[in-house]
Amino acid sequence: MRTLTMLLAASAALLAFGFQTSVPAFAQAAAALSGEVSSAKEGVMEGVVVSAKKDGSTITVSVVSDNKGHFSFPASRLDPGHYAISIRAVGYDLDSPQDATVTAGQDDKINVKLKPARDISMQLTNAEWLMSMPGSDDQKRFLLQCNACHTLERIVRSTHDAAEFMQVFQRMAGYYPGSTPLHPQRLVGNAVRNIGKGPEARKMAEWLASINLSQRDTWSYPLKTLPRLTGRSTHVIITQYDMPRKSIEPHDVVLDHEGNVWYSDFGEMYLGEMDPKTGKVTQYPIPETKPGYSTGSLDLEIDKDDNPWIGLMYQSAIAKFDRKTKTFEEWSTPKAWDSDAGQLAHIAIQGTPADDNVWIKNSAGGHIYRLNLASNKFEDLGSPKDPRTGRRIGTYGIYSDSKNNLYLLDFSAGNIVRIDAKTEEPTVYLTPTPNSHPRRGRVDDQDRLWFAEYFGNAIGMLDPRTGKIEEWKVPTPWSSPYDVVFDRNGDAWTGSMNTDRVSRLDVKTGQYVEYQLPRSTNIRRVFVDDSKNPGTLWIGSNHGASIIKVEPLD
Repeated sequence: MRTLTMLLAASAALLAFGFQTSVPAFAQAAAALSGEVSSAKEGVMEGVVVSAKKDGSTITVSVVSDNKGHFSFPASRLDPGHYAISIRAVGYDLDSPQDATVTAGQDDKINVKLKPARDISMQLTNAEWLMSMPGSDDQKRFLLQCNACHTLERIVRSTHDAAEFMQVFQRMAGYYPGSTPLHPQRLVGNAVRNIGKGPEARKMAEWLASINLSQRDTWSYPLKTLPRLTGRSTHVIITQYDMPRKSIEPHDVVLDHEGNVWYSDFGEMYLGEMDPKTGKVTQYPIPETKPGYSTGSLDLEIDKDDNPWIGLMYQSAIAKFDRKTKTFEEWSTPKAWDSDAGQLAHIAIQGTPADDNVWIKNSAGGHIYRLNLASNKFEDLGSPKDPRTGRRIGTYGIYSDSKNNLYLLDFSAGNIVRIDAKTEEPTVYLTPTPNSHPRRGRVDDQDRLWFAEYFGNAIGMLDPRTGKIEEWKVPTPWSSPYDVVFDRNGDAWTGSMNTDRVSRLDVKTGQYVEYQLPRSTNIRRVFVDDSKNPGTLWIGSNHGASIIKVEPLD
């Protein structure tokens, strides 16, 4: 009997231990600030993003309410002081201004009351506008060319008629892709794009005039919203770091091997570095190689020596930043090949150690260059074509594997092109979703190519050993993934220029978890620090002058 009692006690202890260890770490952490979110309409509310920003700080910390309406900020994330409280839950506003005072060693409690939003149209994301407006998917995909510079809200609130929209098309064709309403830049000479002409453009102009406010005081269609995220999507801490100027456009955000945060600025000639502990930003001015041309950079890569490399867009050059000397070395397009439209946005250096060559894409004509670092000489491989159709590959992102073979993502169709580093022969693979418009991605440590399908609302993976592409659709409509990265924990991550959400895919199960961001966020590059499990996602808010860290808690 005594033996049985001891066994039962031991079993109970093991069960208790197992229960305790199964509780997520975030539920066990000491809290600095916690409370409950509720509204008269719903009672306690799950999936509400609650944000706290300390007076005078550039850092905002956000958590999400659980199925009991409860939220909690870990003590390690909020220093003592006075904080402004904000929320994000489509259809709701704070019932009244909210603040909180955090005291060391205490869990300060607040109740967050919400009320119906006065104007829900002010809260809609690009994806929700696309869901709401009448029209075909092909018509709506046209607007995916507009969200790089501004929100779709600007279009649906406009009062342009069809004739005025035709003028808008011509005007927009002359802007640099990194332009924003805050910082517009005009293109030079023949860099101006030839779009917005002919009968098809007229049809599009007429459709746009039918969905905006040119004929009425309010929209003739109901405004649809996405449901709030629940379950594991609420198990997250999000940290947002504001940049020192509103004009900064963090496009690519990456970490070096020491954990320092670097970003490319899509609108200005700076390489940025940020201290992730303090949020302090240091900007390194990049010398202009073509004065008078649009400024800004796009692709940012870190080499094996932790030096950043960057594509300088319409400056028609690439640059390497030496972290020790704090100086830039630049390589410009040879003058005989350059033009007003010359644009070196994308580079591939992952495979450079194999043969000392850097791959570069010139958007003017789709030329692929190879730069030999030993001789500093450029080689022009021309504009690759689809051998089945003869059509030029509309290359956007480029990536190299461990042997410096190159992959091109065909943003004008649904092709993935592999160029053999030795023979220069191309091999073309078709994405499962036709005309998926693959945009950017990454080669993993198994030499598999991961890529985002902008029109396909999916992420894909090409295994060159089998020649097969596997594809996973993102759960939220109109997510339009721009980039994807696979981490060593078995998760693939992507972000959206439309939904203000990031998505995490468990590749083994095929299950996604999405996380709602606290502010409107136009996401381009995604980067994962996978030194821990789960990984930590880093992204730039290209229109919001901020850098965001997303830390799933399970």
